[in-house]
Amino acid sequence: MTKILVVDDDLHILELVGIHLSNAGYQVYKAKDGVDALNILSSESCDLAVVDVMMPFMDGYSLTKEIRQKYDIPIILLTAKSQIEDKEQGYLSGTDDYLVKPFEPKELLFRIKALLRRYDLETDESIVRFGKTTINKKSYEVEIGNRTLLIPLKEFELLYFLAAHPFQVFSREQLIERIWGIDYEGDERTVDVHIKRLRERFSSITDDFQIKTIRGVGYLLEARQK
Repeated sequence: MTKILVVDDDLHILELVGIHLSNAGYQVYKAKDGVDALNILSSESCDLAVVDVMMPFMDGYSLTKEIRQKYDIPIILLTAKSQIEDKEQGYLSGTDDYLVKPFEPKELLFRIKALLRRYDLETDESIVRFGKTTINKKSYEVEIGNRTLLIPLKEFELLYFLAAHPFQVFSREQLIERIWGIDYEGDERTVDVHIKRLRERFSSITDDFQIKTIRGVGYLLEARQK
């Protein structure tokens, strides 16, 4: 899963951007300032950074320079400034793109996808990763640390589908159609049984993800966030 670092001292924007990126299938790491961001980058292999310009302690231009010196990842600067001089300063500091606030979350997503393509960083869609957990659709294996698990086919397909769409709620009917097919003649309790088995199988060996029940709606997979 593609990992994106979002850096902004405005907690509202940080949370909003984080939600939209998570819903789009990215693993999001959130930092409230430049120092926090560099600490995350020192321990996590992020694929792209979204950086606010106006921050305390270390502004976005300085942080961009620091990132550019140590990591070869694309950077998008977020700023309330639109003057050409400010954009020039941003590009001179090493940013790849520049987005002026307020902005539409969809536009940020478009720019992220474009940069990932340019850097050839779009991940293999057959592999989903959360922390130390890897779900590999090619081999139908689940790896947790040094441990490899082979689980029944329908359990694997259900887990992979939920993991490929983290934080997205699916009804039992939707899951039946996607995993068992529209011609399936069983009832929706099949989903409940398989979810129960997945929880029993993984809850004691990893906290990288949890499958949660959304009462009256269905299920979602919640991936552990930094």
